[in-house]
Amino acid sequence: MKLTDAKLRNLTEPGKHFDGGGLYLDLTKAGGRYWRLKYRHSGKEKLLALGVYPAVGLKDARTQANAAREALKAGGDPGALRKTDKAQAVHDAANTLEAVARDWHQHQAARWDAATAARVLASLAADIFPTLGDRPMASIKPGEVRAAIVKIETRGAADQAGRVLQRVKAVYRWAVIHERIASNPMLDLVLSEILKPREVQHRVAMADKELPEFLNKLAAYQGDPHTVHALRMVILTATRPGEVRGARWAEFDLDAALWTIPAERMKMRAEHRVPLSRQALEVLRSMQALSGHRELVFPSPVYPSKPLSENTFNSALARLGYRATATAHGFRALFSTVANECGWNPDVIERQLAHKEKNEVRAAYHRSTYMQDRERLLQWWADYLDGRKAGNVVKMPARAA
Repeated sequence: MKLTDAKLRNLTEPGKHFDGGGLYLDLTKAGGRYWRLKYRHSGKEKLLALGVYPAVGLKDARTQANAAREALKAGGDPGALRKTDKAQAVHDAANTLEAVARDWHQHQAARWDAATAARVLASLAADIFPTLGDRPMASIKPGEVRAAIVKIETRGAADQAGRVLQRVKAVYRWAVIHERIASNPMLDLVLSEILKPREVQHRVAMADKELPEFLNKLAAYQGDPHTVHALRMVILTATRPGEVRGARWAEFDLDAALWTIPAERMKMRAEHRVPLSRQALEVLRSMQALSGHRELVFPSPVYPSKPLSENTFNSALARLGYRATATAHGFRALFSTVANECGWNPDVIERQLAHKEKNEVRAAYHRSTYMQDRERLLQWWADYLDGRKAGNVVKMPARAA
């Protein structure tokens, strides 16, 4: 006779108590109550453990037994399938999106500066982990990632949405390479097909006609000298503000008039060599008296072990009267515009700006660093700025480029 809940509650005799179809409850002398399913596969008799009573009740045991019988009908071995399922469960638990993303981040962090590494992880922790982090990577569908990216865009952070998508796709690529998942379901996620089209907002940049007044204001500025000299360095070298803020004395060879920015501090993760004009060398020699005994060239005057903050330059520009009309990064655009208009070789200008060649074929063959041309370009630019400060409105002709 089949088992009932009442019979199960009142069982006292040790032994096998059958429910039918190979399912039984094994009551041990020690009082243990174990569900078992007896079956045959490939001519061999086998047992499948289905759990412990009463944690697994009669109904659940029968459900498991029926599923095992269906597997047998399909030619499978329920015991082998159970082992496979357990192994998959262990694998999935170790390969959730958050777990793999953190492993990817730890692997990549050596290539980034501390601020970048923190920013990358924080973006995933804020926008991806809360909804998808505890899910096995292989179980997440592209539409779920798309929904998370659209949610970021909806709050008005389209740029952040793009960066987060790039990071999620990078995690999936890394997971495939390191055999954490078998295939990459995110390959077809394309940012332009997810986010709404929007007008590109370029950073505001100062116009050439404003240079004379600005350069004289900067010369008379009574703010902190660390900030003034750092801003001059940004303008003279056409480097990114972050590259100047994080500059170390060890990167400079003043005798050779050369600044070598290591790859880990560059946006494109490639070493960048910056020739130094006479005027840039004067800035550095002025800074030696202020920070020559420290690691950083332009340390924060409040926290000398840390660089100037990200907002320092733009705050200084605002105090000079250029709030919302100029940014420190915009001086790169001004340099590019003036140098191009004066006839300098665009390749030399782009190489000085450390821009990545967008044409992959051209990039493979066009590896010149143009160092001699860039030395002449930056000296010309520094002299041009001196001329504009003096009120010279005639653009200096470019030397051979």
